[in-house]
Amino acid sequence: MAILHEKILLDRLYSAIGGAPVRIVLNGQEVGPTDTAPIATVHVQDRHTLLALLADSEVGFGDAYADGRIQVDGDLVRLLDVVYESMSQRSPRANWYARTFSKWLEWRQDNSIRGSRNNIHRHYDLGNDFYRLWLDREMVYTCAYFPEPHATLERAQTAKMDHVCRKLRLQPGERVVEAGCGWGSLALHMAREYGVAVKAFNVSREQIEFARLRAREEGLDGQVEYIEDDYRSVTGKFDVFVSVGMLEHVGKRHYQELGCVIHNSIGDSGRGFLHFIGRDHQAAFSRWIRKRVFPGAYIPTLCEALEVLEPRKFAVQDVENLRQHYAKTLEHWLERYEASRQQVVSMYDAAFFRSWQLYLAGSLAAFRKGSLQLFQVLFSGSKCAPIFWTRAPLYTESKAAVEKQKWTPVMS
Repeated sequence: MAILHEKILLDRLYSAIGGAPVRIVLNGQEVGPTDTAPIATVHVQDRHTLLALLADSEVGFGDAYADGRIQVDGDLVRLLDVVYESMSQRSPRANWYARTFSKWLEWRQDNSIRGSRNNIHRHYDLGNDFYRLWLDREMVYTCAYFPEPHATLERAQTAKMDHVCRKLRLQPGERVVEAGCGWGSLALHMAREYGVAVKAFNVSREQIEFARLRAREEGLDGQVEYIEDDYRSVTGKFDVFVSVGMLEHVGKRHYQELGCVIHNSIGDSGRGFLHFIGRDHQAAFSRWIRKRVFPGAYIPTLCEALEVLEPRKFAVQDVENLRQHYAKTLEHWLERYEASRQQVVSMYDAAFFRSWQLYLAGSLAAFRKGSLQLFQVLFSGSKCAPIFWTRAPLYTESKAAVEKQKWTPVMS
């Protein structure tokens, strides 16, 4: 009777994932495709784990994979690819438990000033040595820009920083404020290569200390100031506002606060830039990722993100989607991360390693599928002249093409 019951539960789970070409095994019972070979086999440890998968497949799978109660034979990214695809075709509605848990996380992890500090601490203050294992040498934890598909991660991250600077048409002597500066590489690049002065804000203590040390070592601490504080504490007037990889941490209910900070910083004559993970449709972000890896995260659609800008009458000058570049970035990160398994387990434990492995693999699958995007939005105040005549200067490695074009940032 127990075996029959387990088979019924397995059939129900297989139906819930849309009949993806995957074999699921429990206590000798299995379900899977009958007309094609499975791309992977998922071994479920016990009935309790199976029931958790049926109650909330996303959180149930994530927790069980991290804890070792689910084992995968085959390519994890490919497995997630086909499951995402088959489930998206069914468009199932989340059950009451999943909806309630998502709302509870949204309340519990609200990005208030205090809440943001706690959320950022849980994700970024894991130790610089951890991130150094799998990021590039500049410690850039955002989407890279690959001039060609086979570029190294190091070259692609430098190319991304230059891509941002060329979009903003940075001029020597300008004042830039950066909200959410990570380990400080972009601020240093802007100061070193474009001659601007930068104030960079971040609430991660480990990142700020790392960035300040780098600025001193490079002799740029007179040009770049790293401030351990929330973006809502930004004061002063600037020519340019930059945010790369921070909007995901803001939370939709705080978009008006961010818009107010931007307008107070650059007024009607400045330029601004938002680089952020987006999605192809409005939905709550992954419950498991918010629970285990990335607390407080909200991934907006492009339309939602523009709610930051439109009330302040900012004009959108350029929008670019670098989704394929983020998939390529994640391929590099995941490969480096998996190669560092022994070091990560020694720093933390096997459950931590598997949690982050699933986080990176799931993100890669989502960018490949297209449910996650990477948007870059260039904008300006109502009194700022158009930033481009054409987009041609963006696609050259040299700054010469930019410097040859005379440009006045404020309308006469």
